[in-house]
Amino acid sequence: MEPIRLNRLLAQAGVCSRRAADERIAAGRVVVDGVVITEMGTKVDPDRQTVVCDGETLKVERKVHVAYHKPRGVVCTTADDERRPTVLDELPEIPGRLFTVGRLDADSTGLILVTNDGAFAQKVAHPSNGVLKTYEVTVRGEVTDAVLTKLRNGVYIGDVTTAPADVSVRGRRRDATRLRIVLQEGRNREIRRMCAHVGHSVLSIRRVRIGPLRLGDLAEGRWRYLTAEEIRAFTEPSDRRGRSR
Repeated sequence: MEPIRLNRLLAQAGVCSRRAADERIAAGRVVVDGVVITEMGTKVDPDRQTVVCDGETLKVERKVHVAYHKPRGVVCTTADDERRPTVLDELPEIPGRLFTVGRLDADSTGLILVTNDGAFAQKVAHPSNGVLKTYEVTVRGEVTDAVLTKLRNGVYIGDVTTAPADVSVRGRRRDATRLRIVLQEGRNREIRRMCAHVGHSVLSIRRVRIGPLRLGDLAEGRWRYLTAEEIRAFTEPSDRRGRSR
């Protein structure tokens, strides 16, 4: 973990608010590696240093940010009534109380983020932050220009109309069309429902990008930690939308 301000660490650990933390620091009630700290703005590394406040040692869960290439048949719930494998089942070696950021349905594959960092998940998943998700989708049949226009403009599914989407053709064969679909929202089984509405059943869906983060050459069923730069990229407004070409 990168060094962070001591008052922020106390707040993250649930000890008190940042303002109250400043008061405790000023009063000499916080000790780092055996040394009383009274200077505001002091930074500490909770992975390497021991922090004690009012005689209690802080226990801070290390933030984890993981990119995982979900295979078909693996579900994104924490537990499954049908006893199908879950994403968390596939990541037993990663510590922490993990959860997925958004979901992919059981039949879809591709990039999904796994974390224990609620603030990070909010930045990625909340629609107001405009994080785009890019999918490679193969549908049955030939997709016409008229159908592409409908998908791009939004279609009525259930009780809502989908938001405008970036949809383009990436390949054709006699009985199928390969599309690239970029969405900002993430409704339940949205792509499958969109395509069904315009008369095309989905053969496969693979998510290849979330905002600035690409699936790249991460093999199916494999995972890796995000770099500090990749984590920061989700907080940068200019990169967050992740428009791809």
